[in-house]
Amino acid sequence: MSENKINRRDVCKTLLAFGGLMLGGLTAKGQTPTPTPVPASDILEDQRIADAVKRRATMEEIAKLRDPVAGSPQEALRALKTGNARFFSGSARRPELSAAERRAQILGQTPFAVVLSCTDSRVPTEIVFDQSLGSLFITRVAGNVVETGTTGSIEYAVNHLKTHLVVVLGHEGCGAIKAALLPAEERAKETPSIQALLNQIVPSVSKIPKIRDEKAKLREAVVANVRQQVANIKKEPAIQKAIASNKINVVGAFYEITSGAVDFFETDEDLRIAQTAYDSCSWRTHLEAV
Repeated sequence: MSENKINRRDVCKTLLAFGGLMLGGLTAKGQTPTPTPVPASDILEDQRIADAVKRRATMEEIAKLRDPVAGSPQEALRALKTGNARFFSGSARRPELSAAERRAQILGQTPFAVVLSCTDSRVPTEIVFDQSLGSLFITRVAGNVVETGTTGSIEYAVNHLKTHLVVVLGHEGCGAIKAALLPAEERAKETPSIQALLNQIVPSVSKIPKIRDEKAKLREAVVANVRQQVANIKKEPAIQKAIASNKINVVGAFYEITSGAVDFFETDEDLRIAQTAYDSCSWRTHLEAV
């Protein structure tokens, strides 16, 4: 039998959980855990803004003081990964803007990433990625499907805002995906509008393998839908043009509610759409390695 393959995220989660136990032990003993340090660049930026407010700077001057979060697709993806790491490790900064900065935002917005997310109330996108007001351009619809409204929203952010990344974010326990897996006669009991929504999901989940474990089956279906929606976005001419010019990148992601961690699907292989049920089985390579 070959050496077992280790999932890096699982290792990271285990270490963070151990760290949480250590911090919990310190708290129980009356010791104060060391807080996560704030980057020096953030401190300097906050100081500049505070000084500007004291001297009664204009909203235009205040708006220009905040540095862009990301200037490239790579930096944008790194910012989301770093923010999510803070969130699921329990060290989120919950970045808030001052009253002056909030008012200054009326002058415009420069989100660094677009997130096509599900409407599920358990998926608060800014919180999951630990981002402040104005950082993310979010469009939400049940099942995070690509249709006229979401496509238009994404293209607006890409064409008119300083956006460098598009993320399709699926999540654990998605009700829309679960409904799309039901037999056609069950889906037919829903209203016409809900049926129309589910019909946009059904093709992407029709080729998942037969898995007994319901939780594993649902995750496989959610990821399959994410891959399909990423492919749908990439078919749009405006998106293709932005990708060709290296202005943006389009990736998929899966948010695990139970842990708070987000898995990203970045490479062509990560995002490859399965052609058969056997082809879609994510455990196939592990089985072959045994």
